[in-house]
Amino acid sequence: MADAAGETPNTGGASSAGAAGPLQGSAMSRVMNHMQSNKIDAALWCCRVFTIVSSILFFLPLFGNNPHSLYQRVLLANAATSALRLHQRLPNFQFNREFFGLLLLEDSAHYLFYSLIFVMSFPMTIALVPVFLFALLHATSYTKALLNQVGPDSLQIVRNLVVKLELQQRMMLRFIACTEVFMMPMIVFMLFAGQGTLFQPFVYYRFLSLRYSSRRNPYCRQVFYEIRVTTHHLISKPQCPAMVRNLANKAIDFISRMAPAVST
Repeated sequence: MADAAGETPNTGGASSAGAAGPLQGSAMSRVMNHMQSNKIDAALWCCRVFTIVSSILFFLPLFGNNPHSLYQRVLLANAATSALRLHQRLPNFQFNREFFGLLLLEDSAHYLFYSLIFVMSFPMTIALVPVFLFALLHATSYTKALLNQVGPDSLQIVRNLVVKLELQQRMMLRFIACTEVFMMPMIVFMLFAGQGTLFQPFVYYRFLSLRYSSRRNPYCRQVFYEIRVTTHHLISKPQCPAMVRNLANKAIDFISRMAPAVST
């Protein structure tokens, strides 16, 4: 009886292990087939996952990695992601004004430009925040597609995380836009602190003007509008000194003149 009792679990374990092996292999083959049939999307997902992991390692220096090296990896991975996305969206490269006009309308071109601005600069933690959040947002849909290839009920923890990220999409996009806007004064401050170059504020202004006129992402314009409305509200109060009111109005007028025209 003891022998029989001891043999039963072994037999069941062998059969369940034998069944689990083919199932796992089948799921993996489905995932690989899906990735091979969508090679560019798979490459984009890999770049985004690499961006996410490298950003976390930069933000949480727990493993003794070189922070400057991680900083550059994040921006280079973002540049590769942006270049692949442009390859998907734009026709074959043409060296003419029309093509470059189309190029500058793409949000991916804006963030390719963004990576080039910061990749060789003094590391700014805040500069990685938009890159990290965009990678997190854009990786969700393909992650969901891969989970569906594994099985409808597979990895529920990851599925729940993806769902939560999708629900927070608008809030994250607004936070990204706020980061884009408030980085401009930080870049100017770093210039005076000796940690930037005279060239950087001008090229970042160009990036910010592209984000302001983006066709796909209106959040940067909304942030500027809300800042202007809030500032007008604060300086209109009787308690506000006249000198502060005048300076604020001049700053608003100056920024409004610098804003690019937006086609409707």
